[in-house]
Amino acid sequence: MFLELSRLEVRHAGHAQAAVQALTLALRAGDIGVLIGPSGCGKTSLLRAVAGLTPVSGGEIRLSGSLVGSAALSVPPELRRIGMVFQDYALFPHLSVGRNVAFGIHRLPRAEQAARVAEVLRLVGLDGCENRFAHELSGGQQQRVALARALAPRPRLMLLDEPFSSLDVDLRERLAHEVRGILKAAGTTALLVTHDQFEAFALGDVIGVMHEGQLHQWADAYTLYHRPATRFVADFIGHGVLAPATLVQRGGHVVAQTPLGDLVAQTPLGDLVAQTPLGDSVAQTPTPLDERSAQTSPGACDVLLRADDIVHDDRAPLQAQIMRKSFRGAEFLYTLRLASGQHLLAHVPSHHDHALGEWIGIRAQVDHVVTFPRAP
Repeated sequence: MFLELSRLEVRHAGHAQAAVQALTLALRAGDIGVLIGPSGCGKTSLLRAVAGLTPVSGGEIRLSGSLVGSAALSVPPELRRIGMVFQDYALFPHLSVGRNVAFGIHRLPRAEQAARVAEVLRLVGLDGCENRFAHELSGGQQQRVALARALAPRPRLMLLDEPFSSLDVDLRERLAHEVRGILKAAGTTALLVTHDQFEAFALGDVIGVMHEGQLHQWADAYTLYHRPATRFVADFIGHGVLAPATLVQRGGHVVAQTPLGDLVAQTPLGDLVAQTPLGDSVAQTPTPLDERSAQTSPGACDVLLRADDIVHDDRAPLQAQIMRKSFRGAEFLYTLRLASGQHLLAHVPSHHDHALGEWIGIRAQVDHVVTFPRAP
């Protein structure tokens, strides 16, 4: 592994709780990792610790197997060969694009500087812009200049802190795809911080979900969405609800009875079946952050039901009332209420334009059913 964090702890003066708590992750060379989570969860503190800008209180940071950070050792930032892109770009307004990009390689001979500046500007799609100034560029172009400047010294690792936060929504996802292509073309290993799920999914080979200083899951986007490891990940990623259910024994299976029918779940100890009014389907119980909370026996539980698990079907016997609707172009996101009072979310094609308060038929179509122990 190229970047390894082992039981990492970061504390800030005057705060009783550590900003980063016993965090362990590994990032392979050439991969792009993304840290996502709500504000104040410790993402930026972790990034600054990796850069060497914030001291480590416990655990270790290793780059290419070499220890660069621990409570007893801190390799200076300039010796870690790490490039950083900040959310405000931090471009020098009095310098041209070319001189901004050359800032970190000023010790090279002039001819080598010019060649490297031209190379990285070509990589980010700004070749020929050496003599322009930041105020003459769009926000997206300024972001790419900042990326070129960080790439110019050929860093071992690139760190990006909310690099698209100042851009408009339409530009952010497109630029995220562009930046991924640039980093991949450069063969650069990168770790990025964002609070935007679409950016994380567009950029990351692997994504870490953080909350209150802890890393809840480190996995690819598909796994985070379909096999969340904790209740927090299930709630934070995508649209869905945790509906109450009951695990019961039925023959060779354990069945989870829910408001939507009978759903079958697989656990390390065998098959679990989630019984709901909407039918049976195979499900998986995740490995939670705290193994003591695993749902391995009959009893109360909660089942994760995503908006794309609920299908609008006029012929379905189960009815739900439309409480809210949000137009998303090709689809509506409906908030529904069952007669029992349970709320659900559903993605419905936008040509099914039903009125608020209307009752519609729904059924479950669940490929990945995930159950959690009932919340206290």
